[in-house]
Amino acid sequence: MSDRIFGLIIAVVALAFFASATQLEQPFFADPLGPKAFPYLISVVAFIAASMMIFSPDKESNWPNFKTLIRISVAVIILILYANSLKPLGFLFSTAVAAGALSYQIRPRSIESVAIGVGLSVVLFIIFKYGLGLGLFAFPRWL
Repeated sequence: MSDRIFGLIIAVVALAFFASATQLEQPFFADPLGPKAFPYLISVVAFIAASMMIFSPDKESNWPNFKTLIRISVAVIILILYANSLKPLGFLFSTAVAAGALSYQIRPRSIESVAIGVGLSVVLFIIFKYGLGLGLFAFPRWL
């Protein structure tokens, strides 16, 4: 039953996404497919996947226990705080704290989590800033 409910929700969202993509305007200089092709493709694939969930659902699945749901909720809160802290605190600090906290949730070892957070933030900063050319700020702008 839960697969069918989730499939129905995704089908409605896919149809709404398709309808909103029809409102995109064609720019003067655009590629041959135009700006609507990708949203159309995503919405069609989502609708097909949702239809499969509605018409041939899996057997009733086991939902995670309460402790697992709490851990997932904490991870979502960490990611929301991370997204909101990137601009005021800079990439390195925000990413180190978020990656360390998520690593600690996976395997609760403090020193390893700190090392993973710091290492991941530095490596990702180098890849994003110099490899991909993104305009990231390593530290807060007020520093």
